[in-house]
Amino acid sequence: MGQGWAIRVTGFVQGVGFRPHVWRVAHDLGVRGQVLNDGQGVLIRLWCDAAMRDRLMAELRAKAPPLARIETMTVAALALDEKDLADGFEIITSASTEIKTGIVPDAATCPLCVAETLDEHNRRYLYPFTNCTHCGPRFTIIKKLPYDRSATTMALFTMCPDCQSEYDDPADRRFHAQPNACPTCGPTVWLEGQDGERLAGDGTVLAQAAELLTQGHILAIKGVGGFHLACDATNQQAVATLRHRKRRPTKPLAVMVKDMAMARTFAEVNEQEAAALSQVAAPIVLLDKKASALAPNIAQGNQKVGLMLAYSPLHHVLFHHLDIPLVMTSANRSHEPQVIDNQVARETLGDIVEYYVMHDRAIENRIDDSVVRVNKGRQQVMRRARGFAPLSVAVPDGFKTDVSVLAAGPDLKNTFSLCTGEQVIVSQHMGDQDNLLAHEDYRKNITLYTSLYDCQPDVIAHDAHPDYQPTKWAQTKSVETGAELVAVQHHHAHVAAVMGEHGMALDHPKVLGIVLDGMGLSLEGEIWGGEFLYADYHGFERLAHIPAIPLIGGDQAMKQPWRNLYAHLVHALGWDQVTGRFGGLEVIPQLAAKQLRLCDQMMEKDLNSPFASSAGRLFDSVAAALGICFDQITFEGEAAIVLEQLAMQSPTDAILYDIAGLENWSGLWSGILADLAAGVAASRIAGRFHRSLAAVLCAEVAALAFDHPFQHVVLTGGVFQNSLLLNEVRAALSVRGFEVCVPHDFPANDGGLSLGQTLVALAGR
Repeated sequence: MGQGWAIRVTGFVQGVGFRPHVWRVAHDLGVRGQVLNDGQGVLIRLWCDAAMRDRLMAELRAKAPPLARIETMTVAALALDEKDLADGFEIITSASTEIKTGIVPDAATCPLCVAETLDEHNRRYLYPFTNCTHCGPRFTIIKKLPYDRSATTMALFTMCPDCQSEYDDPADRRFHAQPNACPTCGPTVWLEGQDGERLAGDGTVLAQAAELLTQGHILAIKGVGGFHLACDATNQQAVATLRHRKRRPTKPLAVMVKDMAMARTFAEVNEQEAAALSQVAAPIVLLDKKASALAPNIAQGNQKVGLMLAYSPLHHVLFHHLDIPLVMTSANRSHEPQVIDNQVARETLGDIVEYYVMHDRAIENRIDDSVVRVNKGRQQVMRRARGFAPLSVAVPDGFKTDVSVLAAGPDLKNTFSLCTGEQVIVSQHMGDQDNLLAHEDYRKNITLYTSLYDCQPDVIAHDAHPDYQPTKWAQTKSVETGAELVAVQHHHAHVAAVMGEHGMALDHPKVLGIVLDGMGLSLEGEIWGGEFLYADYHGFERLAHIPAIPLIGGDQAMKQPWRNLYAHLVHALGWDQVTGRFGGLEVIPQLAAKQLRLCDQMMEKDLNSPFASSAGRLFDSVAAALGICFDQITFEGEAAIVLEQLAMQSPTDAILYDIAGLENWSGLWSGILADLAAGVAASRIAGRFHRSLAAVLCAEVAALAFDHPFQHVVLTGGVFQNSLLLNEVRAALSVRGFEVCVPHDFPANDGGLSLGQTLVALAGR
């Protein structure tokens, strides 16, 4: 005997072919009813018995579309008469209700759409905007929810009869694919020069662009989430020209390849890395380089190269005419957001590129390429953007879910987070907020997210640093809206983010968090960056830290490693002892040539030389001692990255530097300088430093465990993106019986900080 049922499905179930999936399952089972989208997700109304209802729900989960992510599926009896339903099963119009559903990230072109695009007998042959419900743009084109065509930038394009027929047919994989289009009715692509004149029609645009790339030209190519700057990745002169024009002298450049076979030509790719490359997010994956024709200045002196597969139909069509890898780096000037608008591209990129590949599908929401690596068989996200954002993470058990929180995030590698109930939505990477354009983009995105989710927050969380732009924004917004303002200490947020990612409940026992990064302010205004925090979501106790050393010149010390080296040597050994014992080393006269007397005065008088327990600056100082980036770094973390690469070239030996304790580094520096004097290879010194630091960190954990009960140790902060250090510490602590938690789905650097801010703020409710 049948009866009425209402099944509520929440999660990422709109714009992914979930309703036709329900329709097909219901038809196969012979169930009567209907399905629709609304603000909370998908609503199914059924007329059947309980056993058939359960069978349908099991089928929905087991065979869900590739982009769908079911979070909850709840059932309620429905006061429904059989005659209220039409015969069979139908998909009905979306309903407007309170918005609780998720926004699906953009997805790489699926194999079926790639095949159609490259099939000369298909009506979409070489069409650069082919998509279906299993792939294509989502977040980048959406303006509001529910996710319907009228709420996207595709609203301007009226479907032709063929596309409309696909769109209306529940049995077609393009049923309600909102960006559905073809050459007859959809967006178009064109090629233009610096004078704005179009150089080719649709049929030859990407073939001509491919020819220009092979000739060594630099092009701006409009993609899914913004423009890229592109050139032949095997042409050293073209790469050098791009670097010069973009003013990016050394930072590694991302490379796009046609397929997995081409990827394996230029890099070592294991099974897990192949899976990372080919996932629907299609991120940049950091891989070990092979000796190949790839231009050496792609990633000079780096054993890694960042590769990504072609992920949009435009890219696939371009590579249809090419058999070379392409540099594909964000089209922007240093620290500015990626260009997304055609006219802005013309106005700002003209001194970098010679030609533009443009199209008329507007990018509503900017998003960069994501970056991941595979470490010990597990994927770790280094930059969370296209393909991952704005996927949410569940609020762990025990937290209140009737309080909405907006976490403003950090100043560097910014993301913000929005908690509207049982989920925390973490935004895409937006970069450094000291840049005016980046901060404008940040404000625009906050407006977008709060509008999409119809949420005005009860609480606004922010970093404790008063001068961060997001902190200032939070303070202003709190005054405007009356939202409660909560300051969250930087390193506490780091630890809470990892706890949240690992699903630790609100009442979880305290963990020991080791947070190594560049800097973050304590609640008392001290500069921290090498911390041992005994913490839960409610609070923390600072149990230990690495030595606090003056940052000579303040911000200048972040950019000039020699300053950190001098400060470390003075505090660890004294300059007289250094020159007396090691004056013959090349690095000592290099330091002596600097204005050391002025540096001494600044430290003695506490002038613009604040003390900082910064692990990032420790790495800079060791790098400088080995001649790496001695005078200047050109991008954040450069010296530490090169130091890690150097250490990886060294065979492991048993020698460790004699570090007497966490706050006594005299043995470390005596050992490094003595090795330099003895002619020990720089790579071996770098390796010994990494292992010595790992050993002293682990020894401190063991010592602290005697007086503080904890089982879980959290390793986080930007310095722990150093895989050599991370793996050494993780392995040693695991052997000692500790449960070691590291970030995987969110970056260890500040890109994951807003998640932690959210949970700390929620814990205080």
